Amino acid sequence: MTSRTIAFQGRPGAYSDLACRTVYPHWQTLPCASFEAAIDAVRDGTADLAMLPCENSLAGRVPDIHALLPFSGLFIIGEHFQRVEHCLLAPHGASLATLRRAHSHAVALGQVRKLLRELALTPVIEADTAGAAEQVAAWNNVADAAIASSLAAELFGLQVLRANVEDAPHNTTRFYVAAREALVQRPETANLITTFVFRVRNVPAALYKALGGFATNGVNMTRLESYMLDGHFAATQFLCDVEGHPEQPPLRRALEELAFFSRECRVLGVYPAAARRLEQMQSAE
Repeated sequence: MTSRTIAFQGRPGAYSDLACRTVYPHWQTLPCASFEAAIDAVRDGTADLAMLPCENSLAGRVPDIHALLPFSGLFIIGEHFQRVEHCLLAPHGASLATLRRAHSHAVALGQVRKLLRELALTPVIEADTAGAAEQVAAWNNVADAAIASSLAAELFGLQVLRANVEDAPHNTTRFYVAAREALVQRPETANLITTFVFRVRNVPAALYKALGGFATNGVNMTRLESYMLDGHFAATQFLCDVEGHPEQPPLRRALEELAFFSRECRVLGVYPAAARRLEQMQSAE
């Protein structure tokens, strides 16, 4: 059987790599130097899918994905929520007593401040978490540790001195799964998410009027992000996630009202809600 491939941005052992292996455990993962490269790998057929982070519960949205995905020609076919479980990794022979420095991405270091204070470690900023683990393994110095995933420890032969060292236990990254072809869903299918982008017309209260249809039709909007296009302050595009299928009457009416006040409205994907989302919805009821 031919192996299928999923692309991600980062080095082997990155949290995006872990997300790929969690959702598609029997697929090959393809590390890419940038989000553009991961998207291009799907477009040119090198990879079947791409795992693209779109937001984090602590750090917020991933701006590059908002700018790239709407113009990529790819479609969102799924979502995944990946818990970010930072580990303190070190070469074999090291111990908590021998450590002096902790290497990782700046965001990751900012999420383990309690550990850094407790062990009196000097934070050293690196390009990414997995790259930090790879460097620590290459140096093989008992004074240097990395903050990275357990997968990075496995790939680079490091020991996990402590697991789950992040300050906030809810640290989670949401990913879009992107493909060349859209996923066809029946309108009556339950628990669907629709992602779309739109630009409002330059008229007073256009955004307020454009979004009013979602409230009046009882459509739950779970995400609304705005960002500039081409550096122009007057050219703002919005990305939305809503519950439902575009052909279901409530969402269809809401999108029709949105289109009336918008210069452009384009659906990027209709896909099943992740299990984690459904669990949170049930717990909130």
